[in-house]
Amino acid sequence: MLKRPEAKRLGAEEYGIGDRAASSKGRLLNPDGSFNVKRRGLSWVRSLNLYHALTTMSTARFCLSAVAAYLAVNGLFAVGYLLCGRAAIAGLETAPFWERLAGCFFFSVETFSTIGYGSLSPANRAAHVLVVLQAMIGLASTALATGLVFARFSRPQAKLLCSKTSVVCPHQGGQAWMFRMANGGRSQLMDVEAKVVLATRDPSSPSGRRFDVLELERSRIMMFPLHWVVVHPIDEQSPMFGLTREEFEASAPEFLILTSAVDETFADSVYARTSYSAEQIEWNARFSDIYSPTDDGSVAIDLSRLDETEPVR
Repeated sequence: MLKRPEAKRLGAEEYGIGDRAASSKGRLLNPDGSFNVKRRGLSWVRSLNLYHALTTMSTARFCLSAVAAYLAVNGLFAVGYLLCGRAAIAGLETAPFWERLAGCFFFSVETFSTIGYGSLSPANRAAHVLVVLQAMIGLASTALATGLVFARFSRPQAKLLCSKTSVVCPHQGGQAWMFRMANGGRSQLMDVEAKVVLATRDPSSPSGRRFDVLELERSRIMMFPLHWVVVHPIDEQSPMFGLTREEFEASAPEFLILTSAVDETFADSVYARTSYSAEQIEWNARFSDIYSPTDDGSVAIDLSRLDETEPVR
């Protein structure tokens, strides 16, 4: 076994992980970019960040949450109007229970949205108090929902697509480790930069892991119209140099990826994170060609094939 060269290193503290987190037996970074660290000791109220959750959840979950909240609030006020007495809502005094409940719900919706058709109206003081309270909540909720929708549409998001696997293949007379990325959004990304840190098991380190900043063939590109294959040459300066596949996999490697870019639409920076473990490395394989012909002769790439690889013959 060859001795690994002294490449540019980062301690766990410099990378922001810390020796305790780095000593974890699992992955440091999940493929979706989330960190494998559990935070405890905070109360439910202090750990709650409703604004972040509502602005970052998927569109389907956001719409379902908004509909559920709308129905729940109006359902609660419907029960409140029902508890105010049979004569609370004019027009429902003689109606059966379930018809009164449905009428109270529809009256709540009309009040909440300030429609007020006039066929139903509050008839006692308790009902009038609930109407005032619901009108205030309705106006505040409308403003809040408008702000959340605007925040979701105006927030820049990094739609950087990374291949699910990385490869080790021949490259310029030697070998190189590579992964592929592309822009999955319609907005243009400029000044894209990639940083890669290799974490491997190292019993001599206080954290039990060694962190090496990998030198890339190209770490930054000015424009990103197509796809980008990020290449780390496995030369004498690489921590992978001289290691067989078995020796490298025995070190429990994890490639930590951080990419940043400037979104042209918002003129703001966007970031994306991911990682590759030993199981996500294909040896003696290369990425398939994803360029596809067009009728007008322009350049096109098929992003559905971003993960495709083929063996090196």
